[in-house]
Amino acid sequence: MNELIPRSLSYEISKRKDKFPILAVTGPRQSGKTTLLKSLFPDYTYVSLENPDNRSFAEDDPNGFLQLYAEHVILDEVQRVPALFSYLQTTVDESGQMGQYILSGSQNFHLLKNITQTLAGRVALFRLLPLDHEEMEQVGILPNSYADACIHGGYPAVYHRRIDPVDFYDNYIRTYIEKDVTELVNIRDTQSFRTFLGLCAARAGQLLNLNAIANECNISQPTAKAWLSILESSYLIFLLYPYHENFNKRLVKTPKLYFYDTGLISYLLEIREKPALQTNRLKGNIFENLIISNFQKINEHHYQHRQYYFWQDHNGLEVDLLLKTAQAFDVYEIKATQTLTSELFKGLQRFSDIAQPANVNKHLIYGGDQALVRSNTKVIGWKHNE
Repeated sequence: MNELIPRSLSYEISKRKDKFPILAVTGPRQSGKTTLLKSLFPDYTYVSLENPDNRSFAEDDPNGFLQLYAEHVILDEVQRVPALFSYLQTTVDESGQMGQYILSGSQNFHLLKNITQTLAGRVALFRLLPLDHEEMEQVGILPNSYADACIHGGYPAVYHRRIDPVDFYDNYIRTYIEKDVTELVNIRDTQSFRTFLGLCAARAGQLLNLNAIANECNISQPTAKAWLSILESSYLIFLLYPYHENFNKRLVKTPKLYFYDTGLISYLLEIREKPALQTNRLKGNIFENLIISNFQKINEHHYQHRQYYFWQDHNGLEVDLLLKTAQAFDVYEIKATQTLTSELFKGLQRFSDIAQPANVNKHLIYGGDQALVRSNTKVIGWKHNE
Protein backbone atom coordinates (compact mmCIF):
# COMPACT_ATOMS: atom_id res chain seq x y z
CA MET A 1 0.00 0.00 0.00
CA ASN A 2 1.25 3.47 -0.89
CA GLU A 3 -0.91 5.68 1.31
CA LEU A 4 -0.01 6.39 4.91
CA ILE A 5 -1.51 4.15 7.55
CA PRO A 6 -3.71 6.24 9.91
CA ARG A 7 -2.60 5.96 13.53
CA SER A 8 -5.06 6.01 16.44
CA LEU A 9 -2.65 8.06 18.54
CA SER A 10 -3.12 11.02 16.16
CA TYR A 11 -6.52 11.75 17.66
CA GLU A 12 -5.19 11.62 21.24
CA ILE A 13 -2.28 13.95 20.43
CA SER A 14 -4.53 16.44 18.61
CA LYS A 15 -6.90 16.59 21.58
CA ARG A 16 -4.09 17.76 23.86
CA LYS A 17 -2.26 20.16 21.56
CA ASP A 18 -3.93 23.18 23.14
CA LYS A 19 -3.58 21.97 26.74
CA PHE A 20 0.21 21.53 27.10
CA PRO A 21 3.12 23.72 25.93
CA ILE A 22 5.08 20.60 24.93
CA LEU A 23 3.95 17.27 23.50
CA ALA A 24 6.41 14.37 23.47
CA VAL A 25 6.12 11.19 21.43
CA THR A 26 8.42 8.30 22.17
CA GLY A 27 8.53 4.68 21.01
CA PRO A 28 10.79 2.20 19.22
CA ARG A 29 12.69 3.06 16.07
CA GLN A 30 10.66 2.59 12.90
CA SER A 31 7.30 2.72 14.69
CA GLY A 32 6.29 5.73 12.59
CA LYS A 33 6.84 8.67 14.96
CA THR A 34 8.32 11.06 12.40
CA THR A 35 5.74 10.18 9.76
CA LEU A 36 2.89 10.68 12.23
CA LEU A 37 4.14 14.04 13.50
CA LYS A 38 4.91 15.46 10.05
CA SER A 39 1.44 14.51 8.80
CA LEU A 40 -0.30 15.71 11.97
CA PHE A 41 1.55 19.05 12.15
CA PRO A 42 2.31 20.06 8.54
CA ASP A 43 2.69 23.72 9.54
CA TYR A 44 5.43 22.93 12.09
CA THR A 45 9.13 23.19 11.27
CA TYR A 46 10.83 19.78 11.46
CA VAL A 47 14.35 19.67 12.95
CA SER A 48 16.19 16.38 13.43
CA LEU A 49 18.89 16.34 16.09
CA GLU A 50 20.32 13.22 14.46
CA ASN A 51 21.72 15.73 11.96
CA PRO A 52 25.24 16.62 13.18
CA ASP A 53 24.92 20.27 12.19
CA ASN A 54 21.61 20.72 14.02
CA ARG A 55 22.94 18.87 17.04
CA SER A 56 26.11 20.95 17.17
CA PHE A 57 24.09 24.17 16.92
CA ALA A 58 21.76 23.09 19.76
CA GLU A 59 24.67 22.01 21.97
CA ASP A 60 26.92 25.03 21.38
CA ASP A 61 24.28 27.75 21.36
CA PRO A 62 20.98 26.53 22.85
CA ASN A 63 19.59 30.05 23.23
CA GLY A 64 20.36 30.89 19.63
CA PHE A 65 18.93 27.55 18.51
CA LEU A 66 15.63 28.16 20.32
CA GLN A 67 15.45 31.75 19.08
CA LEU A 68 15.69 30.44 15.52
CA TYR A 69 13.17 27.69 16.26
CA ALA A 70 10.93 29.69 18.57
CA GLU A 71 7.51 28.10 18.05
CA HIS A 72 5.64 25.40 16.16
CA VAL A 73 8.69 23.16 15.95
CA ILE A 74 9.10 19.37 15.90
CA LEU A 75 12.42 18.42 17.54
CA ASP A 76 13.21 14.83 16.57
CA GLU A 77 15.61 12.61 18.56
CA VAL A 78 15.74 15.39 21.13
CA GLN A 79 17.35 13.15 23.76
CA ARG A 80 20.62 13.60 21.84
CA VAL A 81 20.98 17.10 23.32
CA PRO A 82 20.14 16.70 27.04
CA ALA A 83 21.17 20.28 27.90
CA LEU A 84 18.40 21.59 25.66
CA PHE A 85 15.65 20.52 28.06
CA SER A 86 16.41 23.21 30.66
CA TYR A 87 16.33 25.88 27.98
CA LEU A 88 13.04 24.50 26.67
CA GLN A 89 11.60 24.79 30.17
CA THR A 90 12.53 28.47 30.38
CA THR A 91 11.28 29.16 26.85
CA VAL A 92 7.81 27.67 27.32
CA ASP A 93 7.41 29.15 30.81
CA GLU A 94 8.08 32.63 29.45
CA SER A 95 5.86 32.30 26.39
CA GLY A 96 2.87 30.56 28.00
CA GLN A 97 2.06 29.19 24.55
CA MET A 98 0.36 25.80 24.18
CA GLY A 99 1.63 23.35 21.58
CA GLN A 100 4.84 25.34 21.20
CA TYR A 101 7.13 22.33 20.78
CA ILE A 102 6.67 18.72 19.73
CA LEU A 103 9.44 16.42 20.95
CA SER A 104 10.19 12.98 19.57
CA GLY A 105 12.70 10.32 20.56
CA SER A 106 13.37 6.61 20.37
CA GLN A 107 15.35 6.13 23.58
CA ASN A 108 12.86 5.96 26.38
CA PHE A 109 15.44 6.06 29.18
CA HIS A 110 17.16 9.35 28.27
CA LEU A 111 14.01 11.06 27.03
CA LEU A 112 11.96 10.20 30.11
CA LYS A 113 14.79 11.08 32.48
CA ASN A 114 15.06 14.58 31.03
CA ILE A 115 11.29 15.07 30.88
CA THR A 116 10.71 14.03 34.49
CA GLN A 117 13.64 16.10 35.78
CA THR A 118 13.06 19.25 33.74
CA LEU A 119 9.68 19.37 32.02
CA ALA A 120 7.32 17.80 34.57
CA GLY A 121 3.89 19.39 34.39
CA ARG A 122 4.66 21.02 31.05
CA VAL A 123 4.50 18.01 28.76
CA ALA A 124 1.97 15.42 27.59
CA LEU A 125 3.83 12.17 26.91
CA PHE A 126 2.67 9.65 24.29
CA ARG A 127 4.02 6.30 23.15
CA LEU A 128 3.74 5.17 19.55
CA LEU A 129 4.25 1.43 19.26
CA PRO A 130 4.12 -0.79 16.16
CA LEU A 131 0.72 -1.11 14.48
CA ASP A 132 -2.09 -2.61 16.55
CA HIS A 133 -4.74 -4.91 15.07
CA GLU A 134 -7.38 -2.18 15.00
CA GLU A 135 -5.16 0.05 12.87
CA MET A 136 -4.25 -2.80 10.54
CA GLU A 137 -7.81 -4.01 10.12
CA GLN A 138 -9.08 -0.52 9.30
CA VAL A 139 -6.88 -0.37 6.21
CA GLY A 140 -7.19 -4.06 5.29
CA ILE A 141 -3.64 -5.20 6.05
CA LEU A 142 -4.25 -7.46 9.07
CA PRO A 143 -3.19 -10.96 7.92
CA ASN A 144 -5.89 -13.60 7.68
CA SER A 145 -4.15 -16.04 10.02
CA TYR A 146 -2.56 -15.40 13.39
CA ALA A 147 0.53 -17.29 12.20
CA ASP A 148 1.11 -14.75 9.42
CA ALA A 149 0.36 -11.91 11.86
CA CYS A 150 3.03 -13.25 14.23
CA ILE A 151 5.65 -13.52 11.47
CA HIS A 152 4.99 -10.16 9.81
CA GLY A 153 4.74 -8.21 13.07
CA GLY A 154 3.45 -4.66 13.22
CA TYR A 155 6.16 -2.30 11.98
CA PRO A 156 4.61 0.02 9.36
CA ALA A 157 7.45 -0.33 6.83
CA VAL A 158 6.75 -4.06 6.41
CA TYR A 159 3.31 -3.17 5.04
CA HIS A 160 3.74 0.35 3.67
CA ARG A 161 6.87 -0.51 1.69
CA ARG A 162 6.06 -4.20 1.24
CA ILE A 163 9.37 -5.28 2.76
CA ASP A 164 9.97 -8.97 3.35
CA PRO A 165 9.88 -9.45 7.16
CA VAL A 166 13.20 -11.31 7.09
CA ASP A 167 14.89 -8.39 5.35
CA PHE A 168 13.27 -5.85 7.63
CA TYR A 169 14.10 -7.54 10.95
CA ASP A 170 17.63 -8.48 9.90
CA ASN A 171 18.40 -4.83 9.16
CA TYR A 172 16.44 -3.66 12.19
CA ILE A 173 18.53 -5.72 14.59
CA ARG A 174 21.81 -4.70 12.98
CA THR A 175 20.89 -1.03 13.08
CA TYR A 176 19.56 -1.30 16.62
CA ILE A 177 22.71 -2.97 17.98
CA GLU A 178 25.04 -0.58 16.14
CA LYS A 179 23.08 2.57 16.94
CA ASP A 180 21.07 2.49 20.14
CA VAL A 181 22.57 -0.22 22.32
CA THR A 182 26.17 0.88 21.99
CA GLU A 183 25.09 4.39 22.98
CA LEU A 184 23.22 3.25 26.07
CA VAL A 185 25.81 0.86 27.44
CA ASN A 186 29.33 -0.25 26.60
CA ILE A 187 28.79 -3.59 24.85
CA ARG A 188 32.04 -4.80 23.34
CA ASP A 189 30.73 -8.15 22.16
CA THR A 190 27.62 -7.49 20.08
CA GLN A 191 27.30 -11.21 19.35
CA SER A 192 26.72 -11.89 23.05
CA PHE A 193 24.01 -9.26 23.07
CA ARG A 194 22.45 -10.82 19.97
CA THR A 195 22.47 -14.18 21.77
CA PHE A 196 20.86 -12.54 24.80
CA LEU A 197 18.15 -11.09 22.58
CA GLY A 198 17.49 -14.53 21.08
CA LEU A 199 17.28 -16.14 24.52
CA CYS A 200 14.72 -13.54 25.55
CA ALA A 201 12.69 -14.33 22.41
CA ALA A 202 12.71 -18.03 23.34
CA ARG A 203 11.22 -17.09 26.73
CA ALA A 204 8.48 -14.76 25.51
CA GLY A 205 5.27 -15.35 27.43
CA GLN A 206 7.13 -17.12 30.24
CA LEU A 207 8.11 -16.20 33.79
CA LEU A 208 11.34 -14.23 33.74
CA ASN A 209 14.36 -16.19 34.98
CA LEU A 210 17.22 -13.75 34.58
CA ASN A 211 19.79 -16.04 36.19
CA ALA A 212 19.06 -18.80 33.68
CA ILE A 213 19.35 -16.41 30.75
CA ALA A 214 22.63 -14.99 32.12
CA ASN A 215 24.11 -18.46 32.61
CA GLU A 216 23.12 -19.61 29.14
CA CYS A 217 24.56 -16.42 27.64
CA ASN A 218 27.72 -16.67 29.77
CA ILE A 219 27.32 -13.20 31.25
CA SER A 220 26.89 -11.99 34.82
CA GLN A 221 23.48 -11.49 36.38
CA PRO A 222 24.02 -7.71 36.76
CA THR A 223 24.95 -7.51 33.06
CA ALA A 224 21.82 -9.44 32.12
CA LYS A 225 19.74 -7.09 34.25
CA ALA A 226 21.31 -4.04 32.59
CA TRP A 227 20.74 -5.45 29.11
CA LEU A 228 17.14 -6.29 29.93
CA SER A 229 16.65 -2.71 31.09
CA ILE A 230 18.02 -1.49 27.75
CA LEU A 231 15.54 -3.66 25.85
CA GLU A 232 12.74 -2.15 27.95
CA SER A 233 14.05 1.40 27.46
CA SER A 234 14.16 0.89 23.71
CA TYR A 235 10.58 -0.44 23.59
CA LEU A 236 11.54 -3.90 22.41
CA ILE A 237 10.27 -5.77 25.47
CA PHE A 238 7.98 -5.19 28.42
CA LEU A 239 7.36 -7.02 31.67
CA LEU A 240 3.88 -8.03 32.79
CA TYR A 241 3.61 -8.20 36.56
CA PRO A 242 1.49 -10.60 38.62
CA TYR A 243 -1.64 -9.40 40.36
CA HIS A 244 -1.69 -9.84 44.14
CA GLU A 245 -4.78 -9.88 46.31
CA ASN A 246 -5.25 -10.98 49.89
CA PHE A 247 -7.75 -13.67 48.92
CA ASN A 248 -4.87 -15.99 47.98
CA LYS A 249 -1.37 -15.56 49.42
CA ARG A 250 0.24 -18.49 47.59
CA LEU A 251 0.85 -16.65 44.36
CA VAL A 252 3.65 -16.39 41.84
CA LYS A 253 5.51 -13.08 42.24
CA THR A 254 7.81 -13.15 39.18
CA PRO A 255 6.96 -11.02 36.12
CA LYS A 256 6.50 -12.43 32.62
CA LEU A 257 8.56 -11.33 29.63
CA TYR A 258 6.94 -10.13 26.40
CA PHE A 259 8.03 -8.40 23.20
CA TYR A 260 6.13 -5.48 21.73
CA ASP A 261 6.42 -7.10 18.31
CA THR A 262 6.07 -10.78 17.40
CA GLY A 263 7.76 -10.29 14.04
CA LEU A 264 10.98 -9.70 15.95
CA ILE A 265 10.40 -12.85 18.04
CA SER A 266 9.74 -14.93 14.91
CA TYR A 267 12.86 -13.64 13.21
CA LEU A 268 15.06 -14.29 16.26
CA LEU A 269 13.69 -17.84 16.52
CA GLU A 270 14.25 -18.38 12.78
CA ILE A 271 10.55 -18.84 12.10
CA ARG A 272 10.15 -17.66 8.52
CA GLU A 273 6.99 -19.35 7.22
CA LYS A 274 3.50 -20.09 8.53
CA PRO A 275 3.98 -23.92 8.76
CA ALA A 276 7.14 -23.40 10.83
CA LEU A 277 5.20 -21.41 13.42
CA GLN A 278 2.28 -23.84 13.52
CA THR A 279 4.61 -26.73 14.39
CA ASN A 280 6.93 -24.81 16.71
CA ARG A 281 6.86 -25.81 20.38
CA LEU A 282 6.65 -22.11 21.32
CA LYS A 283 3.57 -21.47 19.18
CA GLY A 284 1.35 -20.94 22.22
CA ASN A 285 3.78 -18.48 23.80
CA ILE A 286 4.14 -16.48 20.59
CA PHE A 287 0.35 -16.37 20.13
CA GLU A 288 -0.06 -15.21 23.73
CA ASN A 289 2.56 -12.53 23.07
CA LEU A 290 0.68 -11.43 19.94
CA ILE A 291 -2.54 -10.87 21.88
CA ILE A 292 -1.08 -9.32 25.04
CA SER A 293 1.17 -6.95 23.09
CA ASN A 294 -1.91 -5.87 21.13
CA PHE A 295 -3.68 -4.95 24.38
CA GLN A 296 -0.63 -2.89 25.35
CA LYS A 297 -0.52 -1.15 21.97
CA ILE A 298 -4.19 -0.23 22.08
CA ASN A 299 -3.72 0.94 25.67
CA GLU A 300 -1.04 3.38 24.50
CA HIS A 301 -2.60 4.37 21.17
CA HIS A 302 -5.95 5.23 22.79
CA TYR A 303 -4.29 6.82 25.84
CA GLN A 304 -6.26 4.54 28.18
CA HIS A 305 -3.77 4.50 31.10
CA ARG A 306 -4.72 0.92 31.96
CA GLN A 307 -2.56 -1.33 34.13
CA TYR A 308 -2.63 -4.96 33.02
CA TYR A 309 -1.46 -7.96 35.05
CA PHE A 310 -1.50 -11.74 34.95
CA TRP A 311 -2.53 -14.05 37.77
CA GLN A 312 -1.09 -17.45 38.65
CA ASP A 313 -1.26 -19.67 41.73
CA HIS A 314 1.29 -22.23 42.86
CA ASN A 315 -0.78 -25.04 41.39
CA GLY A 316 -0.22 -23.67 37.92
CA LEU A 317 -3.71 -22.33 37.38
CA GLU A 318 -3.59 -18.89 35.82
CA VAL A 319 -5.26 -16.20 33.81
CA ASP A 320 -3.03 -14.73 31.15
CA LEU A 321 -4.28 -11.17 31.40
CA LEU A 322 -6.13 -9.27 34.10
CA LEU A 323 -7.55 -5.77 34.32
CA LYS A 324 -9.10 -4.53 37.54
CA THR A 325 -11.72 -1.79 37.24
CA ALA A 326 -13.92 -0.17 39.87
CA GLN A 327 -16.76 -2.48 38.87
CA ALA A 328 -15.13 -5.84 38.21
CA PHE A 329 -12.17 -7.92 37.13
CA ASP A 330 -11.77 -8.44 33.39
CA VAL A 331 -9.78 -11.65 32.94
CA TYR A 332 -8.52 -13.28 29.75
CA GLU A 333 -7.27 -16.74 28.89
CA ILE A 334 -5.29 -16.82 25.63
CA LYS A 335 -4.87 -20.05 23.64
CA ALA A 336 -3.64 -20.63 20.09
CA THR A 337 -5.92 -23.60 19.55
CA GLN A 338 -8.93 -23.41 17.24
CA THR A 339 -10.71 -26.16 19.17
CA LEU A 340 -12.65 -25.27 22.32
CA THR A 341 -12.47 -27.71 25.24
CA SER A 342 -13.52 -27.50 28.88
CA GLU A 343 -9.85 -27.46 29.98
CA LEU A 344 -9.42 -23.99 28.49
CA PHE A 345 -11.86 -22.48 30.98
CA LYS A 346 -10.39 -23.90 34.22
CA GLY A 347 -8.08 -21.01 35.12
CA LEU A 348 -10.81 -18.47 34.48
CA GLN A 349 -13.28 -20.37 36.64
CA ARG A 350 -10.74 -20.83 39.43
CA PHE A 351 -10.05 -17.12 39.56
CA SER A 352 -13.76 -16.35 39.46
CA ASP A 353 -14.36 -18.67 42.42
CA ILE A 354 -11.63 -17.24 44.67
CA ALA A 355 -12.40 -13.63 43.75
CA GLN A 356 -15.95 -13.85 45.10
CA PRO A 357 -17.91 -11.72 45.84
CA ALA A 358 -16.22 -9.51 43.24
CA ASN A 359 -17.67 -9.52 39.74
CA VAL A 360 -15.48 -11.28 37.18
CA ASN A 361 -15.92 -10.85 33.43
CA LYS A 362 -14.36 -13.91 31.80
CA HIS A 363 -12.93 -13.95 28.28
CA LEU A 364 -11.21 -16.60 26.18
CA ILE A 365 -9.23 -15.40 23.17
CA TYR A 366 -8.36 -18.25 20.82
CA GLY A 367 -6.85 -18.92 17.41
CA GLY A 368 -10.18 -19.17 15.63
CA ASP A 369 -12.54 -16.56 14.23
CA GLN A 370 -15.90 -17.37 15.78
CA ALA A 371 -17.33 -15.28 18.64
CA LEU A 372 -19.66 -17.03 21.10
CA VAL A 373 -20.39 -17.60 24.79
CA ARG A 374 -19.40 -20.79 26.65
CA SER A 375 -19.49 -21.50 30.39
CA ASN A 376 -20.44 -17.88 31.17
CA THR A 377 -17.30 -16.87 29.27
CA LYS A 378 -17.12 -14.61 26.24
CA VAL A 379 -15.14 -16.42 23.53
CA ILE A 380 -13.34 -14.07 21.12
CA GLY A 381 -11.48 -14.78 17.89
CA TRP A 382 -7.87 -13.57 17.73
CA LYS A 383 -8.62 -10.72 15.31
CA HIS A 384 -11.25 -9.20 17.52
CA ASN A 385 -9.73 -9.19 21.00
CA GLU A 386 -10.96 -6.25 23.05
